Amino acid sequence: MLTGAAGRVGSAVRAPLREAAGTLVLADRAPLSAEAPNEEVRRTDLSDAAEIIAGADAVVHLAGVRDEAPFPELVEGNILGAQRMLEAARVTGVRRVVLASSNRVTGLYPSTETVSPEMPARPDGLYGVSKVAVEALARLYVDKFGLDVVCLRIGSLDARPDEPRHLATWLSHRDCAGFVLAALTVPSPGFLAAYAVSANARRFWELDDRLGYTPQDDAAAYGVPDTFVGPGTPQGGDFATPEFTLRYLEPAAGRADDARG
Repeated sequence: MLTGAAGRVGSAVRAPLREAAGTLVLADRAPLSAEAPNEEVRRTDLSDAAEIIAGADAVVHLAGVRDEAPFPELVEGNILGAQRMLEAARVTGVRRVVLASSNRVTGLYPSTETVSPEMPARPDGLYGVSKVAVEALARLYVDKFGLDVVCLRIGSLDARPDEPRHLATWLSHRDCAGFVLAALTVPSPGFLAAYAVSANARRFWELDDRLGYTPQDDAAAYGVPDTFVGPGTPQGGDFATPEFTLRYLEPAAGRADDARG
């Protein structure tokens, strides 16, 4: 089962998953059409997740809010959406779930520092906070209910890198598919949070050998100018600026002031 199949990450991994699976079920609110005999399409908002995933061997859950947004939207789309999917896996007996986390859970670390998944979260915005919560939910369902859950901290997924930050954060389509397939097949991972990023010489995230996938591509091959990493520059770049989040906080603050007045 692939949720969020019409999105950017879903579109990148759809064909490789289809080739690896007996049947690939695609779920999304957006219209989709089957492209192969072993694809099945379900247009759904995932409100009844247990019914949708019943019978699946594994779920790759990519549906959700993909960037900074008002926090209630992120709670509903990312945090509650992930909890519904994990609970559906528990009650239907689906043992393996792959969740889309994000590199933005550590975006406020300095770009001069190498970060591992074992280090404390330092989210660069409300979106990053929502993904920290998703990883916490995954840990709960592993520790308490015995699921196997891999949270992939997805890098900057683009067909080709096109900005200086991508020298560290770029994730090619080929490597994205490789990480997702590894997350589906790694034996008994329990809880595993791992960065999904290409083999960029400038990357500032540690790869996890437990996944068993070695990325193939390097953003440096595309001639992107090397002007990003430096003292005082956070790993999240523009995502880490106050302005990037304030536009989603100030209207809510104004409404609260009006209510108090």
